[in-house]
Amino acid sequence: MEVGLHLPQVGPLATREGLTTIAQLAEERDFDSLWVSDHVIIPRKLASKYPYSPDGSFPIPPDIPFLEPLAALLFVAGVTTKAKLGTTILVVPMRNPVITAKQLASLDVLSNGRLILGAGAGWMAEEFEMLEVPFEHRGARLDDYLQVIRALWTEDNPSFSGRYYQIEDVGFSPKPVQKPHPPIWIGGHSKPALHRTGRFADAWHAAYMGPELLKQQFAEVREHAEKAGRDPNSIQLTVRTRLPLNHLDQALAQIEACQEIGVTHLVTEALTADMERTRQMMDTLASHVLPLARG
Repeated sequence: MEVGLHLPQVGPLATREGLTTIAQLAEERDFDSLWVSDHVIIPRKLASKYPYSPDGSFPIPPDIPFLEPLAALLFVAGVTTKAKLGTTILVVPMRNPVITAKQLASLDVLSNGRLILGAGAGWMAEEFEMLEVPFEHRGARLDDYLQVIRALWTEDNPSFSGRYYQIEDVGFSPKPVQKPHPPIWIGGHSKPALHRTGRFADAWHAAYMGPELLKQQFAEVREHAEKAGRDPNSIQLTVRTRLPLNHLDQALAQIEACQEIGVTHLVTEALTADMERTRQMMDTLASHVLPLARG
């Protein structure tokens, strides 16, 4: 099982020095991947419920530094050489798909083929509204946009005609380094997200779930893949989680549980406001979690 680390793209360490230091330390400690999250703007009045907290509250205050994810990864590509670079997740339907495809292809080229696109429909209606993008039908729009992106990445003469986007008679270069295209992981736990993963994705990127629900919903993903005529074994199970590093026995038990259900890539965090504490947490991960995950 591969292990990735979320970068300090959010908070006091979201600086040139913070990103450079943590990214390079992560490569020195042999983490497999480096990750960023996505919000462009955080409204001060928020009625939308965050799906990963018990009471629906969003844990990030509106004024905290939050670097734009693709800009951050393009920077990190220039100060690293081997770790994969991914989004967990990019809210694709609130962006223009052609510009997104270009940014991501550029990232794959400039990183020598290290991009993983984690994509999802998003949950924060107010953010869509402030960006003047419809929140309604965002899932269907995501389906169209992903097909636009894949066509631009893979076809000599890209074309797509969908309900929410059409494109034809264009040139698009450079293509990504990875062939046929960079991995596309789909995030989300809704029925449409599971269906989308089975039809389209290289992996399901689940977040903050226990093993039983992971198994249950991944079985649904595999069923959707079979119905779409795909090999369900071609879809990986990947997970974003917070390992309880203050209780190392619990963290290691969580790693073992993920291994037992077939998780192939786990993304965790060592995010604090203090560089020295972050280093210590990374050292704990490197000393204890990485050997077990790869054992």
